[in-house]
Amino acid sequence: MNEQVTQGRFDAARIREMRQTLAECAAADADAPQGLPGRFYTDPAFFDHECDTVLRHNWHCVGRVDEFAEQGDYLALNLFGEPIIIVRDGDAIKALSNVCRHRGMPLAEGHGNAKRFVCRYHAWAYGTDGVLLRAPRMKNAGFDPKTCKLGEFGCVQRFGFVYVSLSPTPPDIDVELAGLNAVIGRYEPEQYTIVHRASEVWNCNWKALVENFMEGYHLSVVHPQTLHGYTPTGLSRKGPNGAGFTSYFANYPDNIPPRGEGAAGLSKEERQRSTLFAAFPCQVVSVAASLLVSLSIRPLTPTSIEVRWTMSVFGNSLDGDTIDQRIALWQDVNREDREKLEAMQSALGSIHATGGPLAEEDYEGTVRDFLLWLAAQDAGLN
Repeated sequence: MNEQVTQGRFDAARIREMRQTLAECAAADADAPQGLPGRFYTDPAFFDHECDTVLRHNWHCVGRVDEFAEQGDYLALNLFGEPIIIVRDGDAIKALSNVCRHRGMPLAEGHGNAKRFVCRYHAWAYGTDGVLLRAPRMKNAGFDPKTCKLGEFGCVQRFGFVYVSLSPTPPDIDVELAGLNAVIGRYEPEQYTIVHRASEVWNCNWKALVENFMEGYHLSVVHPQTLHGYTPTGLSRKGPNGAGFTSYFANYPDNIPPRGEGAAGLSKEERQRSTLFAAFPCQVVSVAASLLVSLSIRPLTPTSIEVRWTMSVFGNSLDGDTIDQRIALWQDVNREDREKLEAMQSALGSIHATGGPLAEEDYEGTVRDFLLWLAAQDAGLN
């Protein structure tokens, strides 16, 4: 039998087995939650299965709205093999295919501002709406520029973030995020202004970072100098969850001074905590009165991700020195998490990485929410 066919059948059988294990983990009693075995974070065939289903079908944060404030502001990125240009076009922000309709050359790189996108291969030019503006020497009778508009993907704005889906029939994002406004709305996330952005490659599975960011169980252990003083594990409390999100509150001790004034409508409790949420599958966010940090996760391989993170501030409550200090703090926090996740990734291929019990709801209930969402997605998209 052809070796490739044999491998394909073996992979298909393994995926079926893993899907059954995922369903069984999700079916565990709420007071006996169980994490996923290590192979869910290492297996190449299962990663391909995720890319074809849960990842390509859902919404992904690609930046903050104010990164695209001016006409022609753009960001070029690759999302699961699709080259995309996120660009401001008049009142809209669009997600255009970054593929010339002539011979397939990418049109833009990095980020910047452009009046038009000109192909560096044959000089075809496109407007920020994707319409073909110029195709030199194309005089064939059968050539119709109206048929050469750039492809487009679903692109929406919520809470000051820009989301893109590769699916022709993505889920209703307002259904997925229903209830999130009650959790973060009074912070007025649309009013935060970006002050920093960075991109890094981490050698871990995408799910590992979502789970890590969304549980307070590790805070005092992994971040003793950076976070324990004002968000100790013992004060973590589970927050609401919805169809496509989960949340928790990292509460501050009473002796911690307020960390910025923030929006006028915030309650005392909201000013004295960081509110963390995950918009499934790949965005995790921490929002406090004066500071908002968002990590957009791009799965690259079973064991590597691109992490694009941004920091935004509310109004003028933080001066330049304080902003620099907060950036340095988050660089340290991210480094501490990265070190632990990369070390864990190196061991998840072990036969003894069978998945352990999760902690109680206030500490790892968000991880269970994520697992339940993954299982529901797997069942619904296959």
